[in-house]
Amino acid sequence: MSVGFSVADRVARVTLDRPERMNAVDAATEQELETIWREIEARDDISCVVLTGAGERAFCAGADLKGGSGSSGLDYWAASRVNGFGGLAFRRSLDVPVIARVNGFALGGGFEMVLGCDIVIAAQTARFGLPEARVGRMPLDGGMVLLQRKIAFNRAMAVMLTGRQFSAAEMAGFGVVNEVVPAIELDAAVDRWVADIVACAPLSLRAIKQTVNRTGHLSPAEAQALRTPALVKALQSEDALEGVAAFQQKRAPVWRGR
Repeated sequence: MSVGFSVADRVARVTLDRPERMNAVDAATEQELETIWREIEARDDISCVVLTGAGERAFCAGADLKGGSGSSGLDYWAASRVNGFGGLAFRRSLDVPVIARVNGFALGGGFEMVLGCDIVIAAQTARFGLPEARVGRMPLDGGMVLLQRKIAFNRAMAVMLTGRQFSAAEMAGFGVVNEVVPAIELDAAVDRWVADIVACAPLSLRAIKQTVNRTGHLSPAEAQALRTPALVKALQSEDALEGVAAFQQKRAPVWRGR
């Protein structure tokens, strides 16, 4: 599997090519994704990321069991992947909003990548699931530790303990998917969400996500007292003044990212 990456108008688009055959232990693929996430983290001209799979069949169907990696499940579990599947599942250093454009199957590691995104837009035909238990494995790269923190316990356990596939509508009911649309309207729906995000101040977006990422384990009082670097930068920025001035003057703000 290869990864497409492009940036235009403050939006980075990351496309998983041949997503139905992604091999989770392919070192080259993992490194390619890691390089992309690090580049996005280092740039200040990106306000939003859209992650999707090429074609219409799959967002990402997880590890390629037919291809095989030659390693055991124990070897895979013991390997260091601090950010989870695809370098994204539980990454906490990426302060740019990430939208999952789910166009088809999001299974196993693919679903774990979805769980690492901030907003999920899915086609009505999309399918979600963690089928690992059905093949004698476990959702090691984020599924077991993320899903129970995102949705009700019994629903998370139903997903993991049955290995079933769930519809986009069911996942919307669980609270995992933000919007479900006909497949033909998927791009338009994603573009609406992108437009709303890009209309916000870039430094505010980074401050919000960085604060959320770094305070989830704290009490509300501790979180409120934490001064994250992105938060301080946004509060002291020219954009903070520009936003208020634009509101008072009834015009669109001109963000400068400083």
